[in-house]
Amino acid sequence: MKFLKDKILELRPLFKKGAKYEKFHTLFDGFATFLFTPDEVTHQGTHIKAGIDLKRTMFIVVIALIPALLFGMWNVGHQHFLSLGEFVGIGDGFVEKFIYGAIKVIPVVIVSYGVGLGLEFFIASKKGHPINEGFLVSGMLIPLIMPPAIPLWMVAVATIFAVIFAKEVFGGTGMNVLNVALIARVFLFFAYPTYMSGDIVWIAEKADSYSGATALANSINGAPGFSAYEMFMGFIPGSIGETSKLAILIGAAILILTGIGSWKVMVSVLAGAGIMGLIFNAIGANAFMNVPFYNHFLMGGLLFGAVFMATDPVTAAQTERGKWYYGVLIGMIAVMIRVFNPAYPEGIMLAILFGNVMAPLIDYVVVQANIKRRLTRA
Repeated sequence: MKFLKDKILELRPLFKKGAKYEKFHTLFDGFATFLFTPDEVTHQGTHIKAGIDLKRTMFIVVIALIPALLFGMWNVGHQHFLSLGEFVGIGDGFVEKFIYGAIKVIPVVIVSYGVGLGLEFFIASKKGHPINEGFLVSGMLIPLIMPPAIPLWMVAVATIFAVIFAKEVFGGTGMNVLNVALIARVFLFFAYPTYMSGDIVWIAEKADSYSGATALANSINGAPGFSAYEMFMGFIPGSIGETSKLAILIGAAILILTGIGSWKVMVSVLAGAGIMGLIFNAIGANAFMNVPFYNHFLMGGLLFGAVFMATDPVTAAQTERGKWYYGVLIGMIAVMIRVFNPAYPEGIMLAILFGNVMAPLIDYVVVQANIKRRLTRA
């Protein structure tokens, strides 16, 4: 690594202003700072000193997503062979399942990163500003919230749409109002609904006679569902990274222990979902209202959204008290969408986007309440 760092330092003068390769300065700087910590220091006083920069923050989130990614690869293969009646046991054909899943999942990750980073590099070069690091996380989140059978060209189109309309038009990383990865999924859901819903999209190359219904779909239709153990471990059809709640909790522990993710948002989202679930259990007007409230945590992408989406520091509430209101709002709306819209039981996506829109208002109300309380005390 020392050789590579020395080579980068040797080539740097060629990319500075007025040098031979000045127009490629943005690309060179982005590559160099991705590999090594920048050696630049502030020349004026600083307000906050920390030993971690944005790239390292994003990298920790990617690390937290790896358990869900690895399990997703295995589960894609498991569901495929299960539909064919091969390797029916959980431990049977582990290598074959993982290899098959990797063949399906890795191209989605490559397309997401290739298209998204390529577009960001292009825009940064045209604008002449440094390359932003935010897509390091979005590029991993987009594949994990996609069905295993999603065509690669759709991933590319959705990524382009999300980067341009959810991020760059607002000013880039740190300025976006809505979660970029969720916008990619929303775009596909409304533009190509048959590829994002129904029983055929959740299992790659499944047998025609096999249902492929998710736990949420089974709950809506009143069909025999999956056990709590199967839903917690993730041995069920679903989006690539959302099925294993165990893998998601491992990622949550990493985010909380490193201080990257807000435990208040995570807990409050689950609390809001639980409260709404209990209310609907008491009403019991339809089949989904009778689903035990705790099953909402195990079905669909609620837990994945609470851990990796709602905690986005850019689009979430910033005040400490506001994080509680923000999370409870998301959890309650997610369960309401599931119950009142049987055609689209997975409501966490739209709930988080609604929470993103409301986050500035929540923070404003909290701040104004603090000001009013202090004025009264004074």
